[in-house]
Order: sequence, then structure tokens, then C-alpha cells
Amino acid sequence: MAVNGGAHQDYNRLDEVKQFDNSKIGVKGLVDSGLTSLPRMFIHPKGALSDLKSVARTESQVIPTIDLSGVDSDRRPAIVEQVSNACRKLGFFQIMNHGLPLDVMNRTIAAVKGFHELPTEVKKQWDTIQVKLGPVPAEAEEIPEMCRNEIVEWIQQASQLAEILMELLCEGLGLNPDLTFGIPSHTDPGVLTLLLQDHIGGLQVKHGVEWVEVKPIPGALVVNIGDIFQILSNDEYKSVDHRVLANPSPGPRVSVAIFFTAGNRDRLYGPIPELVSPEKPALYRQFMLDDYMTRFFTKDLADKTLTDYYRT
Repeated sequence: MAVNGGAHQDYNRLDEVKQFDNSKIGVKGLVDSGLTSLPRMFIHPKGALSDLKSVARTESQVIPTIDLSGVDSDRRPAIVEQVSNACRKLGFFQIMNHGLPLDVMNRTIAAVKGFHELPTEVKKQWDTIQVKLGPVPAEAEEIPEMCRNEIVEWIQQASQLAEILMELLCEGLGLNPDLTFGIPSHTDPGVLTLLLQDHIGGLQVKHGVEWVEVKPIPGALVVNIGDIFQILSNDEYKSVDHRVLANPSPGPRVSVAIFFTAGNRDRLYGPIPELVSPEKPALYRQFMLDDYMTRFFTKDLADKTLTDYYRT
């Protein structure tokens, strides 16, 4: 495929993106249309891809896979320690034996893949699938029928798992979960992300100056900390850069993510008081969640994370 990347002074990326969004055909629709050159809006700035081959060691040496079996037994302290260490060092980890049935995960991947393989004329009424879980949950009838049951079941199961993860994360900070914030399910990024990826992968995490591949493990889920949780934890937990490389496989790549964030947009957020002390004062100023989300969705993609903006 040729690259349509010639320099033009009058090029307006925003206009091209809007035209693409309004077409509602998605990337697959572009490919199916017989595309012979790569649209300029998909081309990264010069130098942005210079470190594509800079992959640190092997994924297993950096990104831990944590076994959650026995989470309600005497193994819990060990699990809390593993989860806490992963969040402090990297902010990414994979989990096994998490209680989410493998057949639910497989059906979800198959259903989402099936949706994207619908004829363009049928699929364009939705374009893509993004289901809001709160503060006002989407009606099940709004989800395309061909993948409705699978997505609803995935959301229910994954949300229960997220509650368990939040308990472990809070315990790892020495907090009583009942004393901290609530996190109603929501599609906006911020606190915690739970990712189901197929066998193809492509996810990479920044580790120091290197990039680490998060290789798919059958039956595993990927968990990562978001910017808001880094702020709430007063930098105890890390939110790190990550990216997804272009799919080198001839087949489609499918991933399903749930983004959990704080639910109340009208209150102030900042480091949790129990994590602030004279020895470690608050590293961030307080902010309204509405202000954070507005900045998140309007900032340039090349900007750094918003954690820098709210630092004291």
C-alpha cells in the first residue's frame, strides 16, 4: 500500500478526520473499499516511529502475570502484594484465574469480530461499538442485536471483576476500600482499564526508554492503571504510556476494553488524604472531574499525560 503523505500547506487533519467519522465506514470499510494509499491522517509525525524496534528483553521479564486464584483465601495478602508491586513499578499486568469464564471471553471476541464484518451499509448506523456504562447506562436495545447478549454478559462479568481488582488495589495502598471513592462503570478513561485482546496482540507498554510487548496469553486479561488513579494514589501507582502497533497479520485484530473512572463529575479530586503526609505531601492540586475530562478529549494527541498538568 502506498503512503499518501506528501506535504501540503493547506492540509487540515481535523477536516479529514471529521470526513472519515461522518462516513461511518471505519478502518475496515476503508480497506474493503479497495484503498491503495494510506490516508494522511493515519501517518505519524516524522520521528514518532523511530523506536518501533526498541523492545525490552521479553515481555515476561517485565510485565507480570498474576494468578488470582484463592483471592478470598489466605493467598490474598500475597496477591495484594503482587498487584501492588506491579502497579508501583509499571502500572500494567495480566491476570489469570480471574473468574471470568473463558467461553464468555471467546464469545465476546467472536461477536465483536462478527460486528465489524457486517456489510458496510448495515454497520454504518453504528460505525463502531462504544457502550457507556454510566452515569446513565446504555439500554441493551441500543447495542447491535448480533452482539448484544455477548457484550451485556461481558460487561456484567468484567464489572464484577473490576470491583475485586479495586479492593486489591486499595488494600495495596493500605486503604480500607469502604473509605475511598466509588467507581461506577463508565467508558471514559481514568482509573482502571480492563482489556480483553485476541491472539494477535500488538499492545506495547513504555518501560524506561524501551517498549515492551504485552503478548496475549490464552485466558488472561490485561489490567492497567489510568492517570486519575496515579493522581489519587499520590504517585504510588503508575500510569504509563502504551501504544498499539499496526496489525502485521492478514487477519483482523480484535480487542475489547472497559474503562472505569470516578463517577461523580461535580466533586473535587486529588490525592487521597490517607496517602498524604509531611514526608510525602500532595503531589497534585485538586480538580473537578469535568475539567479533567474536557481537557482529556480536547488535548492534542502529542501532548503528555494530564498528570503533568495537575502537578503542584
